[in-house]
Amino acid sequence: MIGTLLQADFEEMIRHQNWDELHEALAELDPVDIAEIIVDLPADTQVVVFRVLPRNRAAQSFAYLPLENQESLIESLGAELSTGILTQMAADDRTRLLEEMPPEVTRRLLTLLPSEKLSGIRQLLGYPEDSAGRFMTPEYASITPDMSARAALEHIRTVGRGKETLAVIYVVDEIGKLVRDVRLGTLVLADPQRLVGEIEDRPLVFIPATATRDQVLATFARYDRVALPVTDDQRNMLGIITADDVLDVAKQEATEDIQKMGGQEALDAPYLDVGFLSMIKKRGGWLAALFLGEMLTATAMSHFESEIGRAVVLALFVPLIISSGGNSGSQATSLIIRSLALGELRLRDWWKVFSREIKSGLTLGTGLGLIGFIRIALW
Repeated sequence: MIGTLLQADFEEMIRHQNWDELHEALAELDPVDIAEIIVDLPADTQVVVFRVLPRNRAAQSFAYLPLENQESLIESLGAELSTGILTQMAADDRTRLLEEMPPEVTRRLLTLLPSEKLSGIRQLLGYPEDSAGRFMTPEYASITPDMSARAALEHIRTVGRGKETLAVIYVVDEIGKLVRDVRLGTLVLADPQRLVGEIEDRPLVFIPATATRDQVLATFARYDRVALPVTDDQRNMLGIITADDVLDVAKQEATEDIQKMGGQEALDAPYLDVGFLSMIKKRGGWLAALFLGEMLTATAMSHFESEIGRAVVLALFVPLIISSGGNSGSQATSLIIRSLALGELRLRDWWKVFSREIKSGLTLGTGLGLIGFIRIALW
């Protein structure tokens, strides 16, 4: 994290145009820290930092910026520098950025990118939304099964620079079909003359390009891998998904689950980017359903109107009853939605959930009623 004093130092360097000093200071920071500095800077000075940074460093920092900062910087940097940053970004980060940008900005940026990058982006954008194909990157290191361990390592030294990860190397045949994967450590420790196809390592695990976000998260959690290959129906190698991509997916899933627990539909966008009518639509439906549910409480209480009339003190407990009903509903909703998200429940389990909640509701209601009875008796 960047401290307040350090942030002020960077602003001072920019104000006095100490570009060499600024360049040296930024060179010692991690890209995520550079992104944090940029977010806290005034809009007109954010561009200055990017012009000082080397192009690959700027691209790494750019990937950590919030979408609104990315959009404003793209508008301010100009065509040449914007193209350089986009070209240096990881393919999955670049695709995600273009997917979230306004359509007119995306169209303009696509015209600036070189053809080899453009074809990769179009391929990723062609997969269904929230599928593994959208999160994968085609930047991975591969070798063939007929290579020796020594030749494979030499090949990786030649082609490995700029790849998403070298922790796992993928073995593909001459037609591009995934054969297996091998950890770099296993390859380094193997007999230099041994063929790659004969090296023993973990069983192969891969993800179909059409797999959903939930399936991707479940696969990573089940097999505890730092990266997994993505294939088509014929097991042809398409790309990889790494742990940092999974963290992004998990963040989106957790955000949706938390929003649903609040009694609304998932927003599917940052709060300030959701339109007024869309916000009303996503919140109003559930509020109406909850309001109708609360009317059942009023209906039940109407049967005891005469008793309340004889003992007016009972009316003081009406808000307590309504509040307890809302709280118990929130508890049940939170538990069930989270269990669905973790895969502990399926929709086919609705009858088990229904019967369990009926029993729990009766037991909890009896307990709360007993507490209320004791309180009234003492009063």
